[in-house]
Amino acid sequence: MASDKLQALRVFRRVAELGSFSAAAEDLNLTPATVSKHIAFLEQSVGTRLIHRTTRRMHLSDAGTHYLASVRRILDELDETESRVRGLDASPQGKIRVNAPMSFGLSHLPPIIDSFLQTYPDIEVDLQLSDQVVDLVERGVDLALRIREQLPDSSLTARRLCATHRVVCASPAYLATRGTPQHPDDLQEHRCLLYSRHSSPRRWQLGKQVVEVNGRYQVDSSLAIRDSVLNGQGITLIPTFLVYRELKEGRLKALLPDYPPTGHDLYAVFPPGQHRPDRVRAFVEHLVSAFGSPPYWDVY
Repeated sequence: MASDKLQALRVFRRVAELGSFSAAAEDLNLTPATVSKHIAFLEQSVGTRLIHRTTRRMHLSDAGTHYLASVRRILDELDETESRVRGLDASPQGKIRVNAPMSFGLSHLPPIIDSFLQTYPDIEVDLQLSDQVVDLVERGVDLALRIREQLPDSSLTARRLCATHRVVCASPAYLATRGTPQHPDDLQEHRCLLYSRHSSPRRWQLGKQVVEVNGRYQVDSSLAIRDSVLNGQGITLIPTFLVYRELKEGRLKALLPDYPPTGHDLYAVFPPGQHRPDRVRAFVEHLVSAFGSPPYWDVY
């Protein structure tokens, strides 16, 4: 019975991850009927519905969502314990679920994850890119990368990875046409490109100066802003990790060096609980090594 319960837990996790009974059956090399029996066995065991399903779709119940978080933790700890017993703790195994901001993730994580997977061939990485702040427990995330001035108080634990900075910049073509601002107040006479996900997109703090800027274009993607500023559409305030190459190559020019914008830090944030698998610790150390100190995007 214990082995049946363990198999049922693994089936439940895979159904939840893939969002489909048939997809889980194919992935686990089982029949759909067998998958359904495992889920029914678990629901009978806990005495409540874990998955609501119709002929067209399925979704976890509230109980199923909470149950999934515990199931993931139990199975991950079991897999790691078995690896250690086999003497494999020098080579971590299993899956890491990582959540990261879209712009930062697309710009920096693919080559870092590639090198991590080459170093640790028994680890899988599930990278989730989103600018929404997700519930780590509900989504089963092992660690999230977050860029903040400071982290709010919460039940989550965090490790600071490195500093990040922002820069006011524009293309040489724009500056040749509209002139170069010498003081933050001069920005009021310029077209500014605005990041709409900022709490105050039009209010820029530069050094001790706070300026209300004007702009006809705001967007919720820093990558879109980067494209527009490169096309000479205006001045923007943007993280250096998105424009360091362009600054180094002269395609963008840093402005107002005497008025540095407020900095942020990059954190690895973990769900509550003290247990952190070896594979997660290895991934965090790989990030720290890859980013460098100072981070490579601040050397331009």
